[in-house]
Amino acid sequence: MNDKIFKNLDEQIEILKSRGLVIKNVQSAKDILFRENYFFISGYRHLFTRTSKDKFLYGTTFEELYGAFTFDRKIRNILFKNILIVENNIKSIISYQMSRKYGIREKEYLSPNNYTQDEIKIRQVRDILEKMKRQIRINGKEHTATMHYISNYGYIPMWILVKVLSLGIVSEFYNILKPEDQIKIADFYNLDPETLSIYLAMLANFRNVCAHEDILYDHRIQRPIPDCKYHYLLDIEKDTEDVYRYGKNDMYAVVIILKQMLTPEEFREFIYEMGYEIDVLDGKVDTVPLESILSKIGFPNNWREILELK
Repeated sequence: MNDKIFKNLDEQIEILKSRGLVIKNVQSAKDILFRENYFFISGYRHLFTRTSKDKFLYGTTFEELYGAFTFDRKIRNILFKNILIVENNIKSIISYQMSRKYGIREKEYLSPNNYTQDEIKIRQVRDILEKMKRQIRINGKEHTATMHYISNYGYIPMWILVKVLSLGIVSEFYNILKPEDQIKIADFYNLDPETLSIYLAMLANFRNVCAHEDILYDHRIQRPIPDCKYHYLLDIEKDTEDVYRYGKNDMYAVVIILKQMLTPEEFREFIYEMGYEIDVLDGKVDTVPLESILSKIGFPNNWREILELK
């Protein structure tokens, strides 16, 4: 395998041109490549290719490619802030349930007796509780909130501990709760515990993509969300294996999750913001029809109709 070698801005421009990209303003394109990184921008070329990944569709411009890049950044920010809302909510609900039932000191609420006694999950319980205790050791004297409680009370209540836990750990933590505690928490969202578990895992995955500024628009995960009424009500088409084409393991699946976990007002603002950015991109891109862009994202053409569904 040949090693990759450094390419200067002029060479980067020539590579893009050789692949059929129309560059009207070379200096502007060079400025953007220098500021944003050639690798990241070229990662959006898949929106503008068909038969060969190395060749752009005829007439594709640098402005369209950069428009896709900025679109992904905008929707990443929108998705991220709304996942953070759900993250804060679920942390609050879990800490309330656990503190109310098991106590407010970490030696109380982190007792293994308070978690599932399923023999298959015993090791998982031990590992996750150790992760949480490690966060107490690491953040106890560094995070303002935890330091305040340690200094003044000698312990960290769970409603403070959750502030320093990642959504990934919170998702794992939910999975080791006793079934009755899972039900109590899932009931808040009118979900069954298994579905909420899958939802939290997906939100944690997409949150990480957003936080690390990875490419979002075509991101897919391995474990799909269960079929729900929104797939049916939106009449989302199915593939040859009778599986819904959209809203299962893609970004629209996150939209379906947020529909059920945000307040109606929060969800309405989310849809409006997403819709605005999609409309802006549609105005910038002529080479590829909007339907194709939506398909790449994982959105059905009638994606906005979910806003009015009950």
